[in-house]
Amino acid sequence: MTDDGFSFLDGRWRVHNRRLADFLDPESGWKEFEGHTTGCLFWDGRAHVDEIVFPSEGFSGLTLRLYEPETGEWTLNWSNSRTGRLDPPVRGRFSADGTGEFHGADSYAGRPVRVRFRWSGIGPDSARWEQAFAAEGTDAWVTNWVMEFSRA
Repeated sequence: MTDDGFSFLDGRWRVHNRRLADFLDPESGWKEFEGHTTGCLFWDGRAHVDEIVFPSEGFSGLTLRLYEPETGEWTLNWSNSRTGRLDPPVRGRFSADGTGEFHGADSYAGRPVRVRFRWSGIGPDSARWEQAFAAEGTDAWVTNWVMEFSRA
């Protein structure tokens, strides 16, 4: 996986989502909903773009993933149809076991947070993505969004 980057995500996928009502409160309750995504590779696999649609939630998102050869890292850049803004990127890489971990800084509800994306369980027909936030000044990561991908 370390050599292939995001080639696994190319094509069409169904996505089952679980998301916390409040991204920093693990007791706020989970909401589950469906989505679907279509991704496409560019630049011999060093760039990947996808659109994910959440029909029941009334919004969609775009992710641009770019490989930086000089650092050996990927940047993941997200925007959604609600804001039309590009969120601050997360950056990281895939380890030898195929798990990808990406970190960045952002804000949530006016509070600075550290952000972690983790890709795992990657296979030809499945993958898992998790998002976690840690409020600035803490080491308490709260996993707040989990996506289970299955090949469409």
